[in-house]
Amino acid sequence: MSQTLLQQIITMGAALMLLISFALLSQKRMLSLLHWFALQGVVLAAVTALVAYTSDNTELYVSAAITLMLKGMLLPWVLWKIIRQMHVHREVEPLVNIPITMLIAAALVVFSYQVTLPIEHLSHLITRNTIAVAMANVLLGMLMMITRKKAITQVIGFLAIENSLFFAGVGATYGMPLVAELGVAFDVLIASVVFGLFFYHIRDTFESLDLNKMEK
Repeated sequence: MSQTLLQQIITMGAALMLLISFALLSQKRMLSLLHWFALQGVVLAAVTALVAYTSDNTELYVSAAITLMLKGMLLPWVLWKIIRQMHVHREVEPLVNIPITMLIAAALVVFSYQVTLPIEHLSHLITRNTIAVAMANVLLGMLMMITRKKAITQVIGFLAIENSLFFAGVGATYGMPLVAELGVAFDVLIASVVFGLFFYHIRDTFESLDLNKMEK
């Protein structure tokens, strides 16, 4: 497979990651949100495997497999179990309505492309076109955390940021050392367990996961 074709496929994967970030911002139902989050993990794993093939880096194949199992399967399943047991099915009303959120997201994407343009010119990697998308995904994850009221939705935003940072590492440097990636994956897994415990304690204390009710 030619380098040009591989670059185009990786760029399409990056574009799909960006579209999924917009989809995450537009969802109100928790189940749909989890579906898109799981899809993001699958796409991230696929892009990582393509970069591994392009760079002939066998460690990235391991990273792709871990990403698929952890972020495409395990974490969405854990969050689905929590949502089902706590009967939290819908983000009632975000702090900023969806159309305005989409406009802010579009502005953040333009900002990301402008900021990363000099970096892309300096890079000679086949994945250099993904750097701007990775930064945009990080900012959109932050936007999701800022504009949502439910604690679970904010945690999904946090995990989406972690996905984007991993994507940025793969695109900018062909991935971190495998030991570091295993450490990060373990930290994310432990964090998801801790978040689950916090959700149960928050609901028992405040009878809701709405942050506005906690502030009152």
